[in-house]
Amino acid sequence: MTTTVTNVEVLRSVRTLLAESIDYAGLFPPSAVSMADAVINYATYRNSNYSWMLGRFVVTAARLDEFYESASDFVSRDANSEWHLSIVAGEDIGDTIRRIEQFTATSHGVIIDSVEVRANSTSKIKNTVEQLPKGVTAYFELPLGEELPDLIADVSLAGGRAKIRTGGVTPDVFPTSKDIIRFVRGCLAANVPFKATAGLHHPLRCFKPLTYEENSVQSTMHGFLNLFLMTGMAREGFRQTLLEEVMEEEFSEVFHFEDQSAAWREQYSLNIWQIENSRKQGIQSFGSCSFDEPIADLRQLGIL
Repeated sequence: MTTTVTNVEVLRSVRTLLAESIDYAGLFPPSAVSMADAVINYATYRNSNYSWMLGRFVVTAARLDEFYESASDFVSRDANSEWHLSIVAGEDIGDTIRRIEQFTATSHGVIIDSVEVRANSTSKIKNTVEQLPKGVTAYFELPLGEELPDLIADVSLAGGRAKIRTGGVTPDVFPTSKDIIRFVRGCLAANVPFKATAGLHHPLRCFKPLTYEENSVQSTMHGFLNLFLMTGMAREGFRQTLLEEVMEEEFSEVFHFEDQSAAWREQYSLNIWQIENSRKQGIQSFGSCSFDEPIADLRQLGIL
């Protein structure tokens, strides 16, 4: 954990595009830090000048008690606001819901307002939503096969949200740009907000090691800046081929930010209203095992 506290001036367009965008998933690969370290990191990020980019703390339902044991002292001293958690559900959704309800009844200063559930059937989506405690929103991680449109429709009817896995620690788990665009356009058409997770440590598409281990396998990784801007452009009806170009852009020089707008290759831009609506109705956040890495990259690019 190395986030630096400095006085920073950030354009309104950048703040709007990236506010509360990073759900901290330090417990998960490739970082996979200890619970104690993850909690300390999150507490530090909350008090940094980049806290406006920080979203929820991501933890599995099975580790909720362990989380509170490490976090209770930090939470009790945090005068800013409650800590918000996103819970990764286990296979037994009933068990996950029971753990959430028990935790909520016995903990203080922590709010569980989202749960992330793998779902490949209508019944899993329906069963989950029927059991959700009040105030908890379900993000359904959906497979990207032929059944995707029907599952997005099921999520929409249930009042849920969607989730896409955009990478991992091996090259084979990274979806293509076309797959991601298909997911995004499907969600936008069905008025389903969504989040992404994994493989988005860097703002721009790049060829990087997939883990922090020495001699790690390297592969092409999607960029979160590409994804967020592509979502806004998809919402505005930009053509498929252009969306693919945005997703596969690797050069920072062609991204331009003004206070009231963000543009790619100058002639393709989003105004502040379009960015706001893309965040409200489209992409909510992305899960990342690192908070420092995205910040460092954005600073290097001159965006922060």
